[in-house]
Amino acid sequence: MNYFKTNRVIKRLNQMIDNAIEGKVIETDFDESIMSALETKLACFLETTNTHKQQLTDQKLKIHELISDISHQTKTPLSNILLHTMLLSESHLEEKDRTCVDVLIHQTEKLNFLITSLLKVSRLEVGMVQPLPRLNSVSALLDEVIQQSKPKAHLRGLKIESYHTDVHAIFDPKWTTEALINIVDNAIKYAHADSVIQLNITAYQLFCRIDVVDQGIGIAEEEMPKIFQRFYRSERVREQEGVGLGLYLAREIISTQGGYIKVQSKLNEGSVFSIFLQM
Repeated sequence: MNYFKTNRVIKRLNQMIDNAIEGKVIETDFDESIMSALETKLACFLETTNTHKQQLTDQKLKIHELISDISHQTKTPLSNILLHTMLLSESHLEEKDRTCVDVLIHQTEKLNFLITSLLKVSRLEVGMVQPLPRLNSVSALLDEVIQQSKPKAHLRGLKIESYHTDVHAIFDPKWTTEALINIVDNAIKYAHADSVIQLNITAYQLFCRIDVVDQGIGIAEEEMPKIFQRFYRSERVREQEGVGLGLYLAREIISTQGGYIKVQSKLNEGSVFSIFLQM
């Protein structure tokens, strides 16, 4: 096969791959030759890949519809349970009964949080909601995160510290605040009592790095690849409150905006979660 024909076939293969990536129709009319046989095999492979991709998308949409239905159907009953349980808590109750009511309130709130988190994750995964990143103040972002996280930190005797900077990065304020709060919540939950959680900012040419530094129980090295998985809970923290969605949701939010998250940790010495946002 001469150079020009080989070059032409390579260009066609390249175009087929581009079409597959963009979801366009893949060419199926080929000449009989060794290179054309290669084209045919590539076409079959790309067509199969596109089919699997479409099936995966369809499955995600069905899961989202199911979660949406569950959320819709349970919203009113959960609200009514919580309302009447809180009304009951205001009544004159014996200590034993008050304990039961407190458990009911706590578990209802936990169930509501779980369903809401699943709905957010599902919407992000199927692209039904998209963060709208734009240039924003990083200090304003951290101020909002600290303000919302202070009550929980105060209950454990923790301080959250940061410092003002004029650095700006590209992010969606609402969604990025939620991602950071999920990470700070983890720090609050597992930090040693009366310690300090530090939020540090470092500006690079392409990225702004936000470090959430805690003095807590740390993460075992073998668990590092697992902590961002949905519903993952370490055996060491099974007794702690949580559903295992916070870090997964945080990573989805940040990666959707073109950023990423890294973590460094040592057992019993604390962890550093680093969020990288585009500059």
